[in-house]
Amino acid sequence: MLFKQVYHSPLGDLLLAAADDVLLGTWFVGQKYELSGFEKLDFTEQENTVLSAAKDWLEAYFAGVPLPLPDFLSPQGTVFQQRVWTLLTHIPFGQTVTYGEIAEELRCRSAQAVGGAVGKNPISIFIPCHRVLGSRGQLTGYAGGLDRKYWLLEHEGGKRRETVFANK
Repeated sequence: MLFKQVYHSPLGDLLLAAADDVLLGTWFVGQKYELSGFEKLDFTEQENTVLSAAKDWLEAYFAGVPLPLPDFLSPQGTVFQQRVWTLLTHIPFGQTVTYGEIAEELRCRSAQAVGGAVGKNPISIFIPCHRVLGSRGQLTGYAGGLDRKYWLLEHEGGKRRETVFANK
């Protein structure tokens, strides 16, 4: 069974989608790629234990409490997207990296390919794609909008650190 609910965040409504025991997606309502891959599926608009736990995690996050990632995240995507999204989960709260650094870490020749995968991240905020910047540290692409990306980075006290990844 699939479930969905809206969470009212300080940045606008987030649509949360879950199966019985995993979180499938978190999108700002109306953002690019909202419900991508799930458009034709039927969701019950009610809370389940995963959605309840996701809301609790988001409440803590927006209160400024950095928490470990929950173990119920289940983003659906290609093998390459999965590799990129996994790497995003290793960017600490309040720190940033560039698309190029991710490409280097993955031994991928294309920062643009990394950018495409980052942009299709289906679990916003939990999988912190907002912590990825352009090659000169500039704000670039965010499916939820650059104003939200800026807010999230400010909320976390965004600091640039050169040694986020182990291979550095």
